[in-house]
Amino acid sequence: MTRNTRDRKCNRLVVKPDQLIKRRGKLGLVGVNLDLEGVKEWLQTRLMKETTVGKAKGILKNFLIEPFVAHKQEEEFYVCIYATREGDYMLFHHEGGVDVGDVDSKALKLLVGVDEKISADTVKSQLLTHAPADKKEMLISFLVGLFNMYEDLYFTYLEINPLVVTKDGVYVLDMAAKIDATADYLCKAKWGDVEFPPPFGREAYPEEAYIADLDAKSGASLKLTLLNPRGRIWTMVAGGGASVVYSDTICDLGGVNELANYGEYSGAPSEQQTYDYAKTILSLMTREKHPNGKVLIIGGSIANFTNVAATFKGIVRAIKDYQDPLKEHEVTIFVRRGGPNYQEGLRVMGEVGEFTTGIPIHVFGTETHMTAIVGMALGHRPIATQPRVAAHTANFLLNTSGGTTTPASSRSASFSEVKTGAENSSAQKTRAGLPPAKSTTLFSNHTKAIVWGMQTRAVQGMLDFDYVCSRQEPSVAAMVYPFTGDHKQKFYWGHKEILLPVYKNMADAMKKHPEVDVLISFASLRSAYDSTIETMQYPQIRTMAIIAEGIPEALTRKIIKMAEEKGVTIIGPATVGGIKPGCFKIGNTGGMLDNILASKLYRPGSVAYVSRSGGMSNELNNIISRTTDGVYEGVAIGGDRYPGSVFMDHVLRYQDTPGVKMIVVLGEIGGNEEYKICKGIKEGRITKPVVCWCIGTCATLFSSEVQFGHAGACANQASETALAKNKALEEAGAFVPKSFDELGDVIKSVYDNLVAKGVIMPAKEVPPPTVPMDYSWARELGLIRKPASFMTSICDERGQELIYAGMPITEVFKSEIGLGGTLGLLWFQRRLPRYACQFIEMCLMVTADHGPAVSGAHNTIVCARAGKDLISSLTSGLLTIGDRFGGALDAAAKQFSKAFDSGMLPMEFVNKMKKDGKLIMGIGHRVKSINNPDMRVQILKDFVKQHFPAAQLLDYALEVEKITTSKKPNLILNVDGFIGVAFVDLLRNCGGFTRDEADEFVEIGALNGIFVLGRSMGFIGHYLDQKRLKQGLYRHPWDDISYVLPEHMTM
Repeated sequence: MTRNTRDRKCNRLVVKPDQLIKRRGKLGLVGVNLDLEGVKEWLQTRLMKETTVGKAKGILKNFLIEPFVAHKQEEEFYVCIYATREGDYMLFHHEGGVDVGDVDSKALKLLVGVDEKISADTVKSQLLTHAPADKKEMLISFLVGLFNMYEDLYFTYLEINPLVVTKDGVYVLDMAAKIDATADYLCKAKWGDVEFPPPFGREAYPEEAYIADLDAKSGASLKLTLLNPRGRIWTMVAGGGASVVYSDTICDLGGVNELANYGEYSGAPSEQQTYDYAKTILSLMTREKHPNGKVLIIGGSIANFTNVAATFKGIVRAIKDYQDPLKEHEVTIFVRRGGPNYQEGLRVMGEVGEFTTGIPIHVFGTETHMTAIVGMALGHRPIATQPRVAAHTANFLLNTSGGTTTPASSRSASFSEVKTGAENSSAQKTRAGLPPAKSTTLFSNHTKAIVWGMQTRAVQGMLDFDYVCSRQEPSVAAMVYPFTGDHKQKFYWGHKEILLPVYKNMADAMKKHPEVDVLISFASLRSAYDSTIETMQYPQIRTMAIIAEGIPEALTRKIIKMAEEKGVTIIGPATVGGIKPGCFKIGNTGGMLDNILASKLYRPGSVAYVSRSGGMSNELNNIISRTTDGVYEGVAIGGDRYPGSVFMDHVLRYQDTPGVKMIVVLGEIGGNEEYKICKGIKEGRITKPVVCWCIGTCATLFSSEVQFGHAGACANQASETALAKNKALEEAGAFVPKSFDELGDVIKSVYDNLVAKGVIMPAKEVPPPTVPMDYSWARELGLIRKPASFMTSICDERGQELIYAGMPITEVFKSEIGLGGTLGLLWFQRRLPRYACQFIEMCLMVTADHGPAVSGAHNTIVCARAGKDLISSLTSGLLTIGDRFGGALDAAAKQFSKAFDSGMLPMEFVNKMKKDGKLIMGIGHRVKSINNPDMRVQILKDFVKQHFPAAQLLDYALEVEKITTSKKPNLILNVDGFIGVAFVDLLRNCGGFTRDEADEFVEIGALNGIFVLGRSMGFIGHYLDQKRLKQGLYRHPWDDISYVLPEHMTM
């Protein structure tokens, strides 16, 4: 409230809970026309009390206290705006309040189409026909402004009931609204800090917030919703669609009350991200024991591009870390997964259970139905014993022919396809005055595509698919990438290397490749809209696949509208794409080549499918290949609320395609597109057998609303539930299984019936051509080895964390070893004692600079004043370091060590050096002397004497100094010599090195590195100083140069 306490005491108030509870008035949860004491009394019976709303039970914690607006019943109105595919509907009713009743049938409606503007005239004529005349103008102004705000702030739903209009103004007494969370990057400044609370009846857990934060920082998808933290059934499922299917199956088998969580991880999360996700799940499930023990279901469909072994490494790490709590809580783990490198992932997962932890872990691959492990985990079916899977898939991929030409075609048509001219046409003829007609056939074996984005792995996968399908030319004509200039990118076509052009501008790509009619967009969610709108300016593009997930719904609807006007078929957003066996595949669809071959996607079958989920489409490839003659075509339309094309678009294409003999649809909770299929079957427009199952049947069993992995997987009314749609489909005549578990059986039954009738005539299988495996993938699978060009033993940046000589960077900071300790790790591969780290840092400090007159600093200054850059100037100074300048550290260490180790007395050493005509390195100074000592040396000497366990070589050098200074006072042990001999003492006596190791470091020049590193700081300082002072080009003065010409030239 904005009024002060005095105002609140004298004004009347309204109090109500603020916890996502609709129809609070009907539930008796609104206190009206109360004074402050009345509010307190009203709250006493409700605050922190458990309340039931529908099936949900929850604690009332948060309340709103607002000023009471005195008004009459006839001054209450109802208004609602909600988004649909075709536009936004505004509902208005001249009566509002808790008893408004069925507003859908009562209210007047106004549809504001996508990209259209609302006007005062249409509001007045279509919505306010029953509104009081004296309030119409005020209502018109408010409703137009409300709609504009709704659009500007990316609302998807906004309901006000009641809206009160008095002579004094307009008052919003109660409101429920939803905003499109994906528009955060557009509306952050306008929204401010928006929190998305859980629905009533479900607590907000810190673990959910932690995973949401991981998700926000990752390009992958990580979701976690806690349903019942005391439950015994926990899931860790890969894929948005698969996560729903597993939850459905658990509930179908009676596990709804024991299901602890819903969640999913997908989009190729890293090993560290998967570890963080897994350890969160394991931490939650090992907090309370269950009398029957617990089960963890690690499931998923067949991945398209996620490296299963890499993600499983993260899960395995978490299992190892939690092995004791897992055993204590009697946890049994069931694993089923497929996809790239899944054999290695399953092997590692099985071994961590059998050999490492002793935790019962049962692993299954693609030979096992996706949800079969649920029945095993819940005791409804025996645990199958599977033979150990191969560790890799080399037998699928290694080419034995040795040829480099495109292999002969294995089979280009379906088993039962009747070729017609109509199907081969790229598009139907456009009728005058109508938008261009969309193609019945989206892809053929001549289809050419442009890929937007530098997705080299996806493009190589498409080319390998083309090759194994015996296409004559690659399906990718070019790539578009705005962030580089035009260039060529190298790819493989079988054994042969080819170059594909990459263009900076879309216009250039379209102009130079007029044969292209498909665009595959890997643009990010932020740039996908703009790039898609640009692409549709080119009439040659007839089909687009938009891979990005999280495009704001309002922008997606604009894309859909433009595509309808131009006759362009959109697949996506939020999709992996689609595949037409033997012809064309979009990006990563179908996974890697081993899955392409295992699911027989290199040649067409007789079954066409359409699903929302990309991961589940790959699972359908597997199911259909095992129960029928294979896939004719498959499309994943995408998981967003408004996919560019809908189920019916593709079902009708399949109906009109002679090669398709039966259709499979994997629907989903949310939306009403499946009812169009029901209508098509009833009206006879669809005559081919349709097998259909809608996932999300578990949603009606949960006490509170759960947002599943796909943005569109949410039922806003009873007709949008999966149960209602499955029932309607069955009544319409579709073949509907009892659960996803039985989907494969129903597909097989329908297929066998078509074979028996002669509709499908199975043909003899022809082995596909083979494609050589990429070197990088073969190496990851452990199939090959190659000598490394470089070896390193000090640093490893390949993992989730940078490692210095075996110490993770986080530990480097936690241990506070400082710069000296870091240098010890990288130079000496040791964690040095604290005093050694301090000594190194002191050496760097005292060698950092010695004024501008020394040769190195002088060179740096001259170079800087010549206008050179920092690197050039620094290098100029460093190149002066040698025996005469700075290089005395190594030389002093070697000379003094050799003399000391040979047993030579200090006097003998001095005499020998004199006799040999050699200088004693590290002895002597231009300015300092025994009478004017160098304080740098004195500071270091005090430290060494106090902290070093022994300093024999330093003592030896000081004895030498006594001899040399007796002859000349400036022949002191200088800072270079001191550091050299003291460092030898450090290496020999700190306990971290053998004598041979210590001597080796001296021999290879490690000590000189101290001077180079330290003095670099000073050189950089001189460079910056000259630039800051804006000093001009240096020219040495004539009077400081002695010009000595040859004598015979002086005449």
